[in-house]
Amino acid sequence: MKNFTDLGLAETVLKAVEAEGYTTPTPIQAQVIPAMLEGRDVLGTAQTGTGKTAAFVLPLLNRLADDHQRPPPKSCGTLILAPTRELAAQIADSVRAYGKYGRQSVAVVVGGVKPGPQIKAMARGVDILVATPGRLMDHMQGGAIRLDQTTTVILDEADQMLDLGFMPAIRKIMSKVPSKRQTALLSATMPKPIRALANDFLNNPVEVAVATVAKPIELIDQRVMLVDRSAKRRILIDIVGASDVERAIVFTRTKRGADKVQRSLADAGLSAAAIHGNKSQNQRTKTLDAFKNGNVTILVATDIAARGIDVENISHVINFELPNIPESYVHRIGRTARAGKSGVAVSLCDGAEREYLRDIEKLVGYKISSTGNGGAGDEPEPRRGGGGRNGSRNGNGNGNRQPRDGAAKNARPGNRPARRSKHKAKPAAQGAREEARPGNEGDSDGLVRMLGQKPGGNRPSRKPGGPRRSSRKRSQGGGSEARESA
Repeated sequence: MKNFTDLGLAETVLKAVEAEGYTTPTPIQAQVIPAMLEGRDVLGTAQTGTGKTAAFVLPLLNRLADDHQRPPPKSCGTLILAPTRELAAQIADSVRAYGKYGRQSVAVVVGGVKPGPQIKAMARGVDILVATPGRLMDHMQGGAIRLDQTTTVILDEADQMLDLGFMPAIRKIMSKVPSKRQTALLSATMPKPIRALANDFLNNPVEVAVATVAKPIELIDQRVMLVDRSAKRRILIDIVGASDVERAIVFTRTKRGADKVQRSLADAGLSAAAIHGNKSQNQRTKTLDAFKNGNVTILVATDIAARGIDVENISHVINFELPNIPESYVHRIGRTARAGKSGVAVSLCDGAEREYLRDIEKLVGYKISSTGNGGAGDEPEPRRGGGGRNGSRNGNGNGNRQPRDGAAKNARPGNRPARRSKHKAKPAAQGAREEARPGNEGDSDGLVRMLGQKPGGNRPSRKPGGPRRSSRKRSQGGGSEARESA
């Protein structure tokens, strides 16, 4: 295999790569870097943890080293789109690390933080802009960002970016970029229907697939424990409390579930913190930093975090709840065994999740080793609607579960009317700009049922005919996981 010195990269880039401790490119890097240096469009697929970010960042920095011309005010030379705030921040960190001997400028535009500093950062124009679609469109419509001078577009984690929930925003953004451009789409998975959509954005691309699509890394020791739903918390505490667990991520399907699991771990005396879309950006950043520096050893996360967590030496990934979209399983367990290291992925599967397990095994192409025989008495979760694209359960393209019998999405149990939100309704145009909720982040909360609570938290039940209890607090579990409101 080639060394980085054989790829034709500039001296400043090579010096930074060497400073990061790398000498040999990964397979995805060895193929994508030369193609991008030639100006070709790229459609790249590689397993999670194989160096996709450097595969597109290094050619961008090489181009700036050869011919650096600052873009006009409010514009950017390269636009990198990412599905989550965390992933956008980590891409920007990579740009700064690999470009520390260069003169490039980089800005990050994401939701969850004040827009003022972002507007100021873009005022003079930047070489590389890393953004999430929702906040980017807000700034575009406000006149703070223009894309008419953009020559390169990168869609990272392309399968999620091109999911049907993102398509309206992506198409609007791409319509503002000159047709004469270089475009690269890279991801860990590339389902066939999503690949067809990607073809709309690419011109005679170089296709790079260095591993079988949607196959987990072989260095991950995968295990399934067939358990009763009611025993999950106790088993989880036993697993993450073991001496061989150095640093672990525990995945749940819902935000409310992540908080409940975190509290259970904390009550057991374990160092745990939760990260999900209902946390402020400041909270998410502090939690992730604490996990990186070792102050927190267990991170409880929803699937939105699976695309943005790149932390070294994660020894274990625990699926407290199996995802209802098989591809999400690959992204989850890909948080361990990174950069050639080994790791362990344990999935706690109750009786209601056996169908999800079969879908995952069909995707990866083999049966995952399992132990135990629990969960026989757990009531299965019925599929609602027809078989959707890409493993979604309702056929609407984003995998969100729908209420029974066509009930309104926010309908409450029994005959109680939906509580009126104290927040103003968002215009349809703004709603289209917000990040679509990942399929695993639906309103139905398996963990709530497991704990024997009614949806909506610990609210006391109302006797038939009795007065309705009022509450000034609204449940935090129904918001969009990846929403990027200002």
